[in-house]
Amino acid sequence: MKACVTAFCVCVTLIACAALASQDAPPAAKRDKESVYGEIDKAPEKARAKRNPFERNAEAVAAGKILFEQRCAECHGEAALGGKAPSLRAVEVQGASPGAIFWILTNGVVRRGMPVWSKLPEPQRWQLVTYVKSLGTAPSETADDLTKKP
Repeated sequence: MKACVTAFCVCVTLIACAALASQDAPPAAKRDKESVYGEIDKAPEKARAKRNPFERNAEAVAAGKILFEQRCAECHGEAALGGKAPSLRAVEVQGASPGAIFWILTNGVVRRGMPVWSKLPEPQRWQLVTYVKSLGTAPSETADDLTKKP
């Protein structure tokens, strides 16, 4: 009987600890989003406020596409839907200010494998921003579905 009471107390303690731990931890989906797209929110207000000098410029979109294919597609995928790196067609990226995206390009996210592109001339970084913003959000299908289609 004493062993049953002890086992019961241990179980109650473990359940209580698990309940408390789950209250402190954000949901898994939120943790994943924060880990992938949270860097955008770290852009300083001054950087966010920067205006894209090539906004809605068709030539800049075309030039940005070439740069993307050369420097970004290997990780972000040909359609920017992700792969080794996050999708650039996610709502978090498409909803970000051009200045915040420019800041990420300039400073990188080295701890996550995103290189620093500060040595790329500023106009080319803005062309990349223009191209990425021109893509819009991904269709309602998942990125996996789109990349598997022939």
